[in-house]
Amino acid sequence: MRDLAADGIAVAVSARVLGLCRQQYYRWCACPVTDSEWDEALLTDAIFNAHRDDPEFGYRFIVDEVRAGGFDVAERTVWRICSANRWWSSFGKKRSKHGKKPGPPVHDDRCASTDEHGVIRHKFAAGRPNELWVGDITEHPTEEGKRLFTDDGVAAGVGAVTG
Repeated sequence: MRDLAADGIAVAVSARVLGLCRQQYYRWCACPVTDSEWDEALLTDAIFNAHRDDPEFGYRFIVDEVRAGGFDVAERTVWRICSANRWWSSFGKKRSKHGKKPGPPVHDDRCASTDEHGVIRHKFAAGRPNELWVGDITEHPTEEGKRLFTDDGVAAGVGAVTG
């Protein structure tokens, strides 16, 4: 808003276009940080310092540390701040199995080759036996059982596979 006002655009016009109230903008200019926001920032800093000193403490022990530091705070408030910032006890919070990033591949990708444009392409055709992984072959059910096919649609092996 200040940049727009410096360019000659009226604050009332900018506020109307942005869907803001002009009076609240001027109130914010007079005091950009409210007392409650400042108090919560100080409390968050105290919680962070208590957690950094003893990372094995859960939020209940952190409440005691923060209260000893002179803050009058509820347990729920400390829990909310710890949860929002993911400050968990090093012993109490088990890491989830979901959301993990996969590690490096455990084998070389023998199907990958780089073309003349630098794009990695995959070719699922083997020049000789045991050159590709079994994962490169898919199963499709048929009337006789299951049949194995390579990615290019050619039937692999002799006869049908039952099972």
